[in-house]
Amino acid sequence: MDFLAGCIGGGAGVLVGHPFDTVKVRLQVQNVDKPLYRGTYHCFQSIVRQESLFGLYKGIGSPMMGLTFINAIVFGVQGNAMRMLNQDTPMNQFAAGAAAGAIQCVICCPMELAKTRMQMQGTGENKKSARKLYKNSLDCLVRIYKREGVRGVNRGMVTTLIRETPGFGVYFLAYDVLTRSLGCEPNDPYMIPKLLFAGGMSGIASWLSTYPVDVIKSRLQADGVGGVYRYSSIADCVRQSVKKEGYMVFTRGLTSTLLRAFPVNAATFATVTLILMYARGEELGPKDCEPAPPPSSHHTQLQQQVQPSSLQV
Repeated sequence: MDFLAGCIGGGAGVLVGHPFDTVKVRLQVQNVDKPLYRGTYHCFQSIVRQESLFGLYKGIGSPMMGLTFINAIVFGVQGNAMRMLNQDTPMNQFAAGAAAGAIQCVICCPMELAKTRMQMQGTGENKKSARKLYKNSLDCLVRIYKREGVRGVNRGMVTTLIRETPGFGVYFLAYDVLTRSLGCEPNDPYMIPKLLFAGGMSGIASWLSTYPVDVIKSRLQADGVGGVYRYSSIADCVRQSVKKEGYMVFTRGLTSTLLRAFPVNAATFATVTLILMYARGEELGPKDCEPAPPPSSHHTQLQQQVQPSSLQV
């Protein structure tokens, strides 16, 4: 049930946050010499006007396809790591989260590659005249594999590892600290709002900790669209980006990312929590004539019921 709830919760998060992710990618990789978008709002507006509302959902098939596998990996690795560490502490949450983040990159990297390529398809073109290089996310990965092999499908793997490993560590650590501080107890009538806040802020903390790496990852994964390659390595991408756009390049798309981070994690946590509550026949408030469990057991019980979804990124 935890696995099913995590998958459904992650799906809710993707539906809420994907338009913001599309805007983030467009802003991160646009040509600084001939920029198409002046900022987050203008990017939203331009995509809807030129490509319709569905343009904001380009590439959504890729994260949806990888959702089940990513959640299975993250939930399994994080849970087993915590059992091996045998102590529920914030630092152990960081270590377990980092391990989960690193391992799920096997699925996450190809998934985000297809998502990025699909999101870049038809940039700046009207919907009617837009040229479609890829039919869908799966077709995108198949074409990349035929052209570039396994290495091409895993383009951006190193930067994905550098982003996901500490990013998930910070995510689980922040969630653990916030739920402890807020007193998120299973019988608390305000547990859901507290979880929404904790999940949303954990997502923001995670993104802030690794965002510069995400900019480089997006640029490397978008590189080669149309057969033109600009970067020979991670270092070359960093060097060219800083030389041409300054250090502020590492904040490109940050506004849309932070706007996305909170509702995505809020939607994910709310969905997961409600599914688990109803499935187990539990109430959201305290039950009459029942003694409350010891305070020390509350947080452990909550952690067992609700773990963050992997799709905070």
